[in-house]
Amino acid sequence: MNPVKIQATKLAFEKVFGDCEVIGVGVPSGVSEMPLSFAEVSQGARNRAQNAIKALDADYGVGLEGGFDDTELGTLLAGFVAVVDRNNVWGYARGEGLFLPEKIVKRVKEENKELGDVMDEIRGLKNTKQQEGCIGYFTDNLITRVESFEKPLICALSRFSKAEMFE
Repeated sequence: MNPVKIQATKLAFEKVFGDCEVIGVGVPSGVSEMPLSFAEVSQGARNRAQNAIKALDADYGVGLEGGFDDTELGTLLAGFVAVVDRNNVWGYARGEGLFLPEKIVKRVKEENKELGDVMDEIRGLKNTKQQEGCIGYFTDNLITRVESFEKPLICALSRFSKAEMFE
């Protein structure tokens, strides 16, 4: 039900398919509130997409999930998009990988908090995750949180707009 994610979904679907109705629905991800691995991030997105299409009996279900991806270089903020249609055809895409400061990663992990809550505390703000988010803050909104979801959504939708290429 995050308005940023709903807006990104609407923008992406309209760019790919034209005018369409997008309905936000709160569904469980089946993973932790703050996914700490890319496997968990991608599973959460897939679960949300599957749960959304069932909940709404929609043409498409969309799952957007963010979390950590620990690499040999450090921790990246990982985004993943999953889209499923009525025929159980899936489209996927990864979002940008923002390199995160270790002190933020440490607080999230040690205090068992969501990244948005830690960013709120550090910055003295409320509800960062439904506004500019971490990506907006670190890029001075050169990449907005909406864009960070919209672009991978467009990539995931290519599975449907170029379906013939996947046959």
